[in-house]
Amino acid sequence: MPNSGSTTTSAPASTARPTIRSAVARFSATSSPTAYCTAATRSNATSQFRISCTIRSLTRRRPPAQESPVTDTQPDPESVDIAVASTSGTAVLTVHARGGERPVDLDRDPPFGWWPAIAIALVAFIDRVEINLIAGALPAIQDHFGFSDTVAGAIPTAAAIAGAALLLPAGRLADRAPRVATVVVVVLIWSLCSVLSGLATTFVMFFLVRIAIGGAGQLYNPPASSLIADYYPSSARGKAFGFERAGYYMGLPAGVIIGGAVAEALDWRAVFFIAAAPGLVIAALMATVKEPVRGLGDRIDRLRGAASAGGAADAEAVLSHAPAHDLRGSIISDARRLLGIPTLRGVIAAQALLSLGVAGIFYWLPTFLERTENLGYDAASGLAGGVGGTGIVVGILLGSRLGDRRTVGGWRIRVAGVFLTAGTVGLTGAVLLPGVPVRVGMIAIACAGFAGAIPNLTAAAADVVPMTSRGMGFALLQFLTTLGGAFGPFLIGFLSDLLDSLPLAMLGLLPPLFLAIGVLARARSAYDADLAATR
Repeated sequence: MPNSGSTTTSAPASTARPTIRSAVARFSATSSPTAYCTAATRSNATSQFRISCTIRSLTRRRPPAQESPVTDTQPDPESVDIAVASTSGTAVLTVHARGGERPVDLDRDPPFGWWPAIAIALVAFIDRVEINLIAGALPAIQDHFGFSDTVAGAIPTAAAIAGAALLLPAGRLADRAPRVATVVVVVLIWSLCSVLSGLATTFVMFFLVRIAIGGAGQLYNPPASSLIADYYPSSARGKAFGFERAGYYMGLPAGVIIGGAVAEALDWRAVFFIAAAPGLVIAALMATVKEPVRGLGDRIDRLRGAASAGGAADAEAVLSHAPAHDLRGSIISDARRLLGIPTLRGVIAAQALLSLGVAGIFYWLPTFLERTENLGYDAASGLAGGVGGTGIVVGILLGSRLGDRRTVGGWRIRVAGVFLTAGTVGLTGAVLLPGVPVRVGMIAIACAGFAGAIPNLTAAAADVVPMTSRGMGFALLQFLTTLGGAFGPFLIGFLSDLLDSLPLAMLGLLPPLFLAIGVLARARSAYDADLAATR
């Protein structure tokens, strides 16, 4: 195969046939793409037999029954037991966990379409809707049960603590159990808990059900993130996580709006009954996603890497590489091992600090606009929600698109750092510069900047975590991010009381955000080495 970029080796004529048979046996035994091999005899003074193998991949086929006599330029049918047809850019891969091979277009991005990411985005959307229904219907619920604001604030706090406590076991489960089935069951539990919320006859019953739904709300993230990492290679991973994050953040205001509108039009119980129906539909849609083979996206990345190198690669290593899946370790030992990855450690720290800032901004932004610009609470809430939500969606879409342009040189982390810097500058301007138009513009920049960093950080975590441990890796990321977000509103409230100034308290978010930028700069230097370790 001239000019094919193939790897060429030589062997004496006496050992040529056993060598070919051994090579063909290795390649044909793999369930992933086979190798395109040609063999040609050479009659010369050294009596050498030249073997040329190139990874091009496709369907095996046996040579025709009638074969031309062996000549100096034809393969020897007795030596080559299996020939392989080749079509550039296509590979036969085992895609789904239930087995069976199918041709995969390696040049298509994404290779399997966007439906898995869209289905997971719908799950993230209904998760946030279910969680935030109570915020919109809260006045009616308080009137019915007669509890104080302090108790009202304890409901989401207790739910968040329950969710954080379950995250690490959920990550361990995601690395061992079928992930699609896990997500479907979790969504069904949400719908059940929503119905039980509407049926609650006492506040204690209502409180316990909301803790249950808050805990279950975190269980979808590790398996869903692991699914995205397997369905999407590096070139599409940022966009896929962008879909999931967009669904997540659009569910925040949607839950509040739906809860308030239905509670006012009907009653607060109807809010939870009506919300259960979309959960059943989304569970059915999620069930249409097939469980992929673990490491599928990484396998496609390796095959693409071999092709970009001109086909010169170790076929056996590319096709049969599969890290061992050790099930014996404890949760603590698994977490300690993953935190030994420098890039993941940096991404988790940066995203926890970022979550602290984002949660603090969104919680206090309506009050900030009310106090600084003398807006009514309704106007301040609508303005903050509309501008902030739009900025988040724009930031996620733009950030994920830019982050997928390259995967080397710590590009994703560099893009995340740029967006995080823009968000920090926007937040500074929103606090210091007076006037509603200026503040609104700066708030939009801040939200877009912070949101643009999130899918790139999540995709970078997927890149450097071994495929057999991604569930636990995402659980660690979500666990510490949840804790960071929980402290954001508290930090601003504490500083506001201490300084008697909410604007000055908002500036208290800047040091953690600048620290996150520095953490990312350090993590970027380790990204390429950590990425290579997972390949």
